[in-house]
Amino acid sequence: MFNLQRGVPTPARPNGTLDSVFGALTSPTRRAILERLAAGEATVSQLAAPFEVSLPAVTNHLSVLHHVGLLVDRKEGRSRICGLRAVPLGEAHQWLGRYRAFWDERLEGLAEYLAGADE
Repeated sequence: MFNLQRGVPTPARPNGTLDSVFGALTSPTRRAILERLAAGEATVSQLAAPFEVSLPAVTNHLSVLHHVGLLVDRKEGRSRICGLRAVPLGEAHQWLGRYRAFWDERLEGLAEYLAGADE
């Protein structure tokens, strides 16, 4: 588990509420980390490499993802291996899916209006 206070073990307590998941997704850096993890596991150093920020800054992002239940990690030797836990994303997708019919209907109406305006 990532912890901002070094040397203090913190039990994993995923807070996978929709609010916390959407809050975690507000950061472009965290979204990019999740995209990378969707391709497979990676070390913290591998996850940090594309970003022009400090390793502690990336570790803070990983801590947020871990806290909301989107990231799992394990120690292998001196490396920490991170992986994606997509269950909270599925729950967010399911919630958003409730509004799909609403937007499909609105966009269909807009398409019909625009098609009529062209005539």
